[in-house]
Amino acid sequence: MVHFVGAGPGAPDLITVRGQNYLAEADVIIYAGSLVNPQLLSLAKKGCEIYNSATMTLEEVLDVMYRAEQAGKTTVRLHTGDPCLYGAIREQMDALDEKGIAYDDCPGVSSFCGAAAALNLEYTLPDVSQSVIITRMAGRTPVPEKEEIARLASHQATMVVFLSTGMLEKLTERLLAGGYQADTPAAIVYKATWEDEKTFICTVGTLAQTARENHITKTALMIVGDVVSHSHYNRSELYNPRFSTEFREASL
Repeated sequence: MVHFVGAGPGAPDLITVRGQNYLAEADVIIYAGSLVNPQLLSLAKKGCEIYNSATMTLEEVLDVMYRAEQAGKTTVRLHTGDPCLYGAIREQMDALDEKGIAYDDCPGVSSFCGAAAALNLEYTLPDVSQSVIITRMAGRTPVPEKEEIARLASHQATMVVFLSTGMLEKLTERLLAGGYQADTPAAIVYKATWEDEKTFICTVGTLAQTARENHITKTALMIVGDVVSHSHYNRSELYNPRFSTEFREASL
């Protein structure tokens, strides 16, 4: 059996209870060493085989899984955040399907949630934004043309941009091309929930400058939209005394 487990955004106590239990029971752990907090490996039992996938190819990762399965061992594939976001899990699952190896997926807290927590931020403020676009700049991994940053920016929704810290000047260019103004609020969150977490409030026009001045070159998320400033929004109707719900009658 292979368990794909979300390690959470960084802080070791933000892994789920289920994920923690899987780690404690595993005979083999393959973890994304460049991103997963190594403190989580302290949960491994004595004798557990541990592999750092940062130094491995997909084929090498799969070979470890296949050998563990043949030996009747349980494997945890430990991914950063939630495996469903930029986790490259589908290609692993398809390979396991071909071999008839059982697996499941244990969700985790994504770094985009950790980034919001770091800023005490609500992504979906009434009458400001009710949608969150999670995306990335094209790099060695391409992005479909229909999902090009400028096209997504045209919606003026809240945007969370992964894997793009080294391309902030280009990101700004595409955000402006899509309709954001240079003074649109933005934020950079470095290593959300880690001990060395850093947050920076800026604007679309100053994203690159802010990163440069603070020596941020990787492992950060960019958040774009008026929710960053939360300077204007309407209160939720759900808790408005004039609003009836299934559980409460309007009182005004």
